[in-house]
Amino acid sequence: MSNRPRTALAVAGLSLGTALNPLNSSMIAVALVVLRADFGLDVAAVTWVVTSFYLASAAGQPVMGRLADRFGPRRMFMLGMVLVAVTCALAPLAPNFALLCVARAVMALGTATAYPSAVVMVGAIAHRAGVESARPLGRLQMANTSAAAVGPVVGGLLVSFVGWEALFLVNVPLALAALLIVRQAAPPDEARERGSVAALLRDSDIPGILAFVVALLLVMMAALNVAPGYRWWMLAVGTGIAAVFAWRELRFNRPFLDLRLLGRNRPLLLVYLGFAVFSSVYYFVFFGLPQLLQEAGGYDPGVVGLLMLPLATVSVVATPWAVRAMGRFGVRSVLLAGVVLLTAVAALMWLLTGSLAIPLVAVLTALMGIPYGTVAIASNQGMFVSTRPQERGVAAGIYQTCRYVGAIAATVMIGVFASTGVDQASWARMVIAMLILCAVTFGVSLLWRQREP
Repeated sequence: MSNRPRTALAVAGLSLGTALNPLNSSMIAVALVVLRADFGLDVAAVTWVVTSFYLASAAGQPVMGRLADRFGPRRMFMLGMVLVAVTCALAPLAPNFALLCVARAVMALGTATAYPSAVVMVGAIAHRAGVESARPLGRLQMANTSAAAVGPVVGGLLVSFVGWEALFLVNVPLALAALLIVRQAAPPDEARERGSVAALLRDSDIPGILAFVVALLLVMMAALNVAPGYRWWMLAVGTGIAAVFAWRELRFNRPFLDLRLLGRNRPLLLVYLGFAVFSSVYYFVFFGLPQLLQEAGGYDPGVVGLLMLPLATVSVVATPWAVRAMGRFGVRSVLLAGVVLLTAVAALMWLLTGSLAIPLVAVLTALMGIPYGTVAIASNQGMFVSTRPQERGVAAGIYQTCRYVGAIAATVMIGVFASTGVDQASWARMVIAMLILCAVTFGVSLLWRQREP
C-alpha cells in the first residue's frame, strides 16, 4: 500500500475508534424512557446508565493515556476496541440494570483508550506523511463532533426499529472495523517498556492511579449530586484523597502524573485551564438551550434535536478552515480569534431572551459552530505542541478530562441559575455567566505561548 492511502486509512481507523465515545455518550439519551419501562426504574435510577459512562470516561482517559505512553498506543488502541466489541456483544444479555451500568462503564473504559492512543500515533503518522500534525488532529476532531451530533438521531432509529439492545450491538462491527484498519495501516509501536510482570507492576504506580481515579470519581459525583445525602462527605473525602495523591506523586520515582514536570510546563497548564473554561461555555449552550426551547418555547424534542444540528454541522466545516489558518497564522492567533468569535456569539445568545423563533435559533446554533470548531482544534493542537512525544498519551487523557470538567461545571451552573426551570429570565443569567467565562478564556489564551522544543 502506498504511503498516502495508508496514511488516510490509518487516520480513518483512528477517527472511527475515537468517535465511539461521543457517539455512545449521546445515543443513550433517547433510550432512557425505554430502559425505565423494561427494568421498572424511576427517573433518578435510570440516569446511572449515563452517569456510569460519564464517570468511567473522565477517570479512564488519563489512565489509558499513561498506558499508551508506556506500552504502545497501537497496542492499547486495539486492546480498547476488543474490550468494546466483547462488552457490547454481551451487554444485551444483562439480567438486571446494575450489570447493564457495569457494561456501560467497561465500554467507556474501552472507548477511553482511543483518543489518547490516537493522539500519540498522530505524531508518527504526520511524520510519515510529511504533513503538519494539525491535519490528522483535525480529522479526529471532526469525527468526534459529528458522532456526538448524529448520536441522538442514530440512537432514535435503532431504539425504534430494534430496541435498546441495538445501542450496544452497533458498536461491535464499528469497533472491529477500527481495530482491523488500525492494525493494517497504523505505524507499529516503537520500543516500549519491557520486563517481568512484577517489575512492571512495581513501577506502574498502582496506588497513585487508584488514588487519582477514586479522588476524581468522588469529586465528580459530588458535583453531579448523584447521592444528595452524601454530597459533602464525598467532596471532603475526594479532596483528602487528592491531597494524598499529590503528596505521593511528588515523592514516587516513576509517578503516574509527574506533577513537578506538569507544574513547570506552563503552556500545557494554560491549555488545560482554557479548554476547561471554554468547554463550560459550550455546554451551557449544548445542555441549556434544548431545555430553554422545550420548557419556554414549547418545542417538540425532535424539533429541538434538529435545531441543534447546525452547531455540529458548522463546527465540522470550520475545523479544516482552522487547520489551514493555523498553518498560516499560528496556533495562538487562531485560538484568540476563535475566543473572540465565541464571545460575540455568546453575546448574541441574549437575543433569545426576547424571541425563540426557529430561524433565529437555527442561525445562532450555526454561528456557535464556528468558534467551537476553531477553539477546539486550536486547543487540541496547543496541547499537542506543548507536550513531549513520550507524554502525549497521558496529556491527551487529561485534556479529555478537562472537557468533562467543563461539562459538569456547566451542568451545575445551569442548576443554580435555573433551579425552577429554564425560562428566558434564567437564560439571561446564563448568558451573563457565559460572557464572564469567555473573558476568562480569552485571558488564559492571551497568556499562552507555544512551548520551545
